[in-house]
Amino acid sequence: MRLQKLIIGLVLALAVLTLDMTASPPGAAAASADPSPADLATVPGLPAVGGVPGVPATFTEPADLAVRAPAFRGRAFDTCIAPSADTMRRWQASQYGAVGVYYGGRGRACKKQPNLSRSWMRTVDGMGWRVLPVYVGSQSPCVIAKNKKGVRIGRYPWGQGTREARDAVRRAESMGIRTGSPLYLDMEAYAHRKKACAHTTLSFVRAWDREVRRLGYVPGFYSSADSGVRHMELARRAGVRDLPAVMWFARWNTPPHLYREPSLRQDAWSPGRRIHQYAGNVKERHGGRTMVIDRNLMHAPVARIG
Repeated sequence: MRLQKLIIGLVLALAVLTLDMTASPPGAAAASADPSPADLATVPGLPAVGGVPGVPATFTEPADLAVRAPAFRGRAFDTCIAPSADTMRRWQASQYGAVGVYYGGRGRACKKQPNLSRSWMRTVDGMGWRVLPVYVGSQSPCVIAKNKKGVRIGRYPWGQGTREARDAVRRAESMGIRTGSPLYLDMEAYAHRKKACAHTTLSFVRAWDREVRRLGYVPGFYSSADSGVRHMELARRAGVRDLPAVMWFARWNTPPHLYREPSLRQDAWSPGRRIHQYAGNVKERHGGRTMVIDRNLMHAPVARIG
């Protein structure tokens, strides 16, 4: 009997341990509470993109809804103000098949979007364009761009990230962007090696990702390859949860590529979950219309418009 009780006790202990290892981080129940820094403490301070002692280097954030979202492989462009429907019709003569649209967020540079509406979304979707919805929310406390310092993340990043995720989803719904679509969080370049700043930024991103997922959308992430993207990769290797499902990395003045980015392991955000922004602020003219755009190569989810 004593042996039988001992075996039962060991089984129960293992069950409790398993539940503890798979539990959500603190902050899931209360939006205003930050998760414990225990799983984040070593991430911001890592000196280089390399293996983390004691942590499996093959850890990959689950693709979750990304594998079910419609994907597009080809060229894409993004521009600050959504072009008119007529311009989009004329640009069908270009090499591009997808367009990045800055549809919301308090950090959005071009707040006035005279063309952007639910009707515009349906019209360009009917033309065959694929849409990449970009949400420019609060920025890292150590953001580098001066014009973004006025919209930095505050003292409670987890709660703030959750609230902004809800706003991102509400605005997406108002534009006719259906569940199962990716929403790309734009986090401009920041000093990710500053530990306190990196921890705050990662908390915000994780909360945003979690809430976007909970509401049925796919959380994507856009940033500089050498700052935000490198930071997310370090977090991925350290086994941090609630990371983006799709990675949009900016590395300009290089040939377009998806799987030769030095900040990312080849097995990270793969397959079909990467976008490379390889040139920025360039002029192009198609169908008699000139625009200043950023150029992208992608194999990643696009919006479902309805």
